[in-house]
This record gives sequence, structure tokens and C-alpha cells, in this order.
Amino acid sequence: MSMTRLQAVFTSVGCTNVRTYIQSGNVVFSSANKNKTPLTRKLLEATEGEFGFRPQVLLLTEAQFREALTNNPFDAHGKDPKTLHFYFLEESPSQPDLAGLAKLATKTEQFQLAGDVFYLHAPDGIGRSKLAAAAEKRLGVPATARNYNTIDALRAMLEDETTT
Repeated sequence: MSMTRLQAVFTSVGCTNVRTYIQSGNVVFSSANKNKTPLTRKLLEATEGEFGFRPQVLLLTEAQFREALTNNPFDAHGKDPKTLHFYFLEESPSQPDLAGLAKLATKTEQFQLAGDVFYLHAPDGIGRSKLAAAAEKRLGVPATARNYNTIDALRAMLEDETTT
């Protein structure tokens, strides 16, 4: 998916100051539309029109993103940032299977659920992690995960936006 075309999709539905982070599908933007539900629907329709498919779209306000950073229970700077993951959830899970996730965790993995964000520290990586593979299903809600390197880059993009 071309990030230039993705930026154009966001602009076409009224978003401004649209910027993407590498080839990741992460987009930082401003919008006068403060209701996420109709904006999400517009983005889904515009994306399908441009690319021919409907991806999962999960919008976070700047306040939600910053709250996720504040609530991070793990020291991101004391750990390898690529081993710390934020799973942004569509909503707070009503019946998450945390016991099931705990059984899947290796001795080095740690996790915590805080509202609509699931934090995972996986020092051995998530490629073979049974916990990481099962997280979305065991939490029972759609999720999208980003490692701390990506989170920090998006934070910097937001900082650039507020200082310009």
C-alpha cells in the first residue's frame, strides 16, 4: 500500500496535516471531526475505493495515545524497545482470558492489561511467542500491536505537530 495514496485517502475525507510513519499504515493527522465512528466509516469506504479492500482501522485520539504512554507499566528505556509492545484494543475487553495468557507466557514474558491497551514485554521476541500469537483471541476484542520503537516515532511525530 502506497503511503502517498494512503495520505490522499485521509485528506479526501477531510483530515489535515496527514503524515505516515514509514511503510506501516500508521497515520498521524488532525481532524475537525471528533466523532471516531463516522470518521472510521469514511476512512474504510475511501480506503476500499482506493485500494480495493477494507483494512482494520483503529483510530486513537492524541489523548488516548498519550494515556497509553503514561500507563505503560514497563520501563521502555531500560529494555530493548523492540521487545516492548502496545496492543491497542478496539474497546476494553469485557471478559479477557488473562489466566489463559499467563499460562502461555514464557518465563521472560510479562504483560499487563490497562483498559483498552494490552502491554507485552517479550525479551525473546514475539515471532515465536505463543502469548503474542494468542493475545487478540484471548482478549476477545480486535487489536493492533506496535513495538515501542514505532510508538516512540509516533510520539515524536505528535511532538513535531504541536511545536509547529
